[in-house]
Amino acid sequence: MKSRRKFLQTLTVAGAAATLPISIMAQENKKQKMIHQVYFWLNSGVDTQDFIKEASALGKCKSVGKFYIGTPAPTEARDVVDHSYQVACTLFFDSIEDQNEYQVDPQHLAFIEKNSTKWSSVKVYDTVI
Repeated sequence: MKSRRKFLQTLTVAGAAATLPISIMAQENKKQKMIHQVYFWLNSGVDTQDFIKEASALGKCKSVGKFYIGTPAPTEARDVVDHSYQVACTLFFDSIEDQNEYQVDPQHLAFIEKNSTKWSSVKVYDTVI
């Protein structure tokens, strides 16, 4: 009887420990209600690393919850994968209102004014989560 009880206790503790990270992620995602993804195709001659330094300032805008910036992953070439952009930014917002606030944030507007000549194209994908 003791060994069964101990087994069940161990199983319960292990199960709780395994679901804890998922619970934390679910709580974080519940708070973040919008994802704003921006893809940049840079003009030839624009240094990607310099552009990344400039664009990193977007993550410091007041209403941004989380911010990630990067370049295309060296994944397998497939018809559904677009590796043609040079830089991508992913921003998380707690609400659409926060994203609207970001659009008029002085840091965001300064970034656009200073850097808009550096890209030939930009695409934005907004997702409600």
